[in-house]
Amino acid sequence: MSTLIDTAPTKGRTLAGSVPNPRPLRLVRHSLALAKRSLIKTWRTPEALIDVTLQPVLFLIIFVYIFGGAVAGSTHDYLQFLLPGILAQTIATGCIAIGINLNTDIAKGIFDRFRSLPIPRSAPLVGAVLGDVVRYVIVTVSTLAIGYVMGFRIDTDPFRAVAGCLLAVLFALCLSWLPVLVAMKVRTPGAVQGLMFALIMPLSFASNVFVDADTLPGWMQAFVDVNPMTHLVASVRGLFLGTPLGNHVWWTLAWCAGFVAVFMPLALRMYRKKI
Repeated sequence: MSTLIDTAPTKGRTLAGSVPNPRPLRLVRHSLALAKRSLIKTWRTPEALIDVTLQPVLFLIIFVYIFGGAVAGSTHDYLQFLLPGILAQTIATGCIAIGINLNTDIAKGIFDRFRSLPIPRSAPLVGAVLGDVVRYVIVTVSTLAIGYVMGFRIDTDPFRAVAGCLLAVLFALCLSWLPVLVAMKVRTPGAVQGLMFALIMPLSFASNVFVDADTLPGWMQAFVDVNPMTHLVASVRGLFLGTPLGNHVWWTLAWCAGFVAVFMPLALRMYRKKI
């Protein structure tokens, strides 16, 4: 009497009898593959890095040599004060590019191709965010490099200096989910750029980036005190220059967690509806 052999794969196994990757591991693997795609795209279009290489140079030169004497009485003293703020501002505006690029890719139909692939639906967005880390590293290196040429010096130890750089990169990485969300909502790349600049600029100027927060008008202090850019700049200054840190690092990390907790789920939800 012959026996029947069930040749159909059972749930949880592939045809070869192996157990497939759990969903979280699949998401990580495919997200890293798509992050590599973003890096290759950046490598082939180096002009897209102008905002993270040329912009901090221009801001430092303009503000230090034009306003340094009037604000701080010395260009060197103002450079020491300003560079952490310029780093924070430039790394925040640098994340706008991811929203512009995603909106362009959606308009070209590239994400329709991703939808046809056997990958997690959120992998293209997560991969794009991870791939943008290189931009944030470049803006950090370029800002410190031009600052060093101009005379900026870190007054703390290398460990704290690296911690300050990593904190700035982490802030930009978490904040980048906001332009991703905006890219899912608006129709054109120009609209992404315009809306994001309208959001980032008030955060940059109504803060301690360019002047001490105590010199700002009293009616603005309430906003300045809770501004995430204020906490980031104060944290980087403390880690670079040894100024009092207080609880600014913890506030910065809290804002980073808040950006991810709020904007990431909303962006993924809008992406699933849009694609």
